[in-house]
Amino acid sequence: DEGEVKVSGIDVLRDPVSVRRLIGYVPQELTVDPYLTAREHMRYYADLYHLSPAIQEARTRELLTLVGLAGQEDRRVRQFSGGMKKKLDLACGLIHQPPLILLDEPSLGLDVQVRRDVWNYIQKLKQQGTTVFLCTNYMDEAERLCDEVAIIDRGRIAVMGTPAALRSQLKRDLVSVEIASSNEDHGTTLAALEKALSRLKIVKGTTKDGARLKVYVESNEVALPQILQSAANLAIPLRAVTYSRPGLDEVFLHHTGHSFIEEDETHE
Repeated sequence: DEGEVKVSGIDVLRDPVSVRRLIGYVPQELTVDPYLTAREHMRYYADLYHLSPAIQEARTRELLTLVGLAGQEDRRVRQFSGGMKKKLDLACGLIHQPPLILLDEPSLGLDVQVRRDVWNYIQKLKQQGTTVFLCTNYMDEAERLCDEVAIIDRGRIAVMGTPAALRSQLKRDLVSVEIASSNEDHGTTLAALEKALSRLKIVKGTTKDGARLKVYVESNEVALPQILQSAANLAIPLRAVTYSRPGLDEVFLHHTGHSFIEEDETHE
């Protein structure tokens, strides 16, 4: 491997100390101490960056308000919920007002509401001019927050671009067909439907998912009547039919040949 990395024009190899001052980092695992208060955590990280007491106090007040922990400054962290601990971790990583922050799986394991809160905080950081480098396995998170996405497969970048550009590369829509049959015979039924649909010129590919068949087509509007007619010709009852534009999940599958679930199982 070769190349160079610069942060705000500073080479990371030639002047790593200066670069570290410009970077905030929030790891995937929680790093908070259960016996310290939120304020003590903020003071600890502020001291690492040699911030003056006045700046420490101002940044603590500003950041705890930003992440929704105003009024919780003097509570010990052992009394916090998991979501509150993650918010405090995020605030600690921002104490020195870095122009670049690295977030590793920021919403992993969080409930829906806290996850949405964290997304809102990240969007506020972007609006303030902070560059956010985000690592995530949640495609909806990448689609919601990222201006540019790099899909990494086995340590290498498979493709990179804006979410819209990556989706448009597929040049296909998705129709999901769920059949109304028992677990014992849905495999045979799906295979028959898949064979029939493969003869349609507008169908570009299919994948099976339990009792569902995902059908990739040139146009939802044109393909849907043909898919329904094919099912009717085979007397296959359908429980549900949905259609959508391709998302980043489909982009990942297209460029890597496997899903995120398969990726996780391989790593385990």
